[in-house]
Amino acid sequence: MTARLTLSDITFSYGGTPVLDGISLDFGHGSFSALIGANGAGKTTLLALACGTLRPVRGRVSLDGEDLARLSARQRARRIAVVPQTLSVPFGFTVREIVALGRIPYLRPLRGESRDDRRVIDEALDLTDTARFADRAVGDLSGGERQRVVLALALAQEPDLLLLDEPTANLDVSHQVAALDLVRGLNHDHGLTVIAAIHDLNLAALYFDRIVALDRGRVLADGPPCAVLTADTISSVYGSQVQVVKHPTEPVPLIALVRDRG
Repeated sequence: MTARLTLSDITFSYGGTPVLDGISLDFGHGSFSALIGANGAGKTTLLALACGTLRPVRGRVSLDGEDLARLSARQRARRIAVVPQTLSVPFGFTVREIVALGRIPYLRPLRGESRDDRRVIDEALDLTDTARFADRAVGDLSGGERQRVVLALALAQEPDLLLLDEPTANLDVSHQVAALDLVRGLNHDHGLTVIAAIHDLNLAALYFDRIVALDRGRVLADGPPCAVLTADTISSVYGSQVQVVKHPTEPVPLIALVRDRG
């Protein structure tokens, strides 16, 4: 349950408008990385390229040295799972039925779920604390609960690479911590490679080993939280003034917003 993702000189445009320009990044086996940047910086596009949903105009995306473009959708789905910002799900489906969709890449034609499929589904439900409402309709859940169901679906794929786009956006504080604790545990215990686009800089500092700051389609900074989350870098990326101080209990920076008094 681990993978190495490499983006080599990646350029991508929407309708002639460049979104990513000459991006080269290497995410090693078992790495735990966050993408930060203002809206439109290219975070979601980078994740779409990383899973093969989009293909670069120039450059190459490879998974363990193999060009992602040469893998079939089924092969990619067995190795890469994505938790998007929003996912349209059939509200008439139960939670368990949605999570079971993660086993589609493994199902054989004309055969139902195997004992192993059911075991993996149960484990995904347990890990995400969604087993207790597995028989409820997805439409009856809160936004935060649905987000955890989508994470369970991704884990049911048994991926080597997990891509998350704003995984904590719809969660309250306790579930933000629980979700990132869960993903961090999978990274630590099973070597799962994780890349997450995240807006909350303090959560990024607290949980991730590596932070990549994107600014107008380019990499502005790349490294551990203390090296990337500086007042100057944050000001360049977001255009906002902040104070960066030492976290009271952890060896990471703490970012404090500064109110504009002008």
